[in-house]
Amino acid sequence: MKYLSNVQSVLFVCMGNICRSPSAEAVFSQKASAQGLSLKIDSAGTVGAHAKEKPDHRAQKVGVERGYSFEGLTARKVKVDDFDDFDLILAMDNDNIENLKKFAPAHLQHKISLFLEFAKNHEETEVPDPYYGGVNGFRFVLDLVEDASDGLLAQLK
Repeated sequence: MKYLSNVQSVLFVCMGNICRSPSAEAVFSQKASAQGLSLKIDSAGTVGAHAKEKPDHRAQKVGVERGYSFEGLTARKVKVDDFDDFDLILAMDNDNIENLKKFAPAHLQHKISLFLEFAKNHEETEVPDPYYGGVNGFRFVLDLVEDASDGLLAQLK
């Protein structure tokens, strides 16, 4: 696990930026704020197919059920500037790690990690894509994201 000193900004990344990464952004933003941390937090996708769309309605439904806000979140594609602008870039799975590393300047690739490296209560290493499944997949994504968010916040404090 990475040593986290002076992290002021976090970018969450999945493929389309409509399910997993906006859920991570919503959860982590609320948890960080509740702990009094002022961080720059955003999410993006490695593909731009859903650019400017709101998060998937199922992700929003299960997130709102647990008290998270998706207000103002819209999908966007990762851009080269993100590697300069964010201290930590957390991918939801290994495919997105590979895509990020192909795109990231070599001297900034050290910022890229799997988000679930910070999870304490789950053995999964990747957040599964719930897009083609049912609502329970979105609930499981939230379970994983909440766990990893708590673990990351514990390291940042």
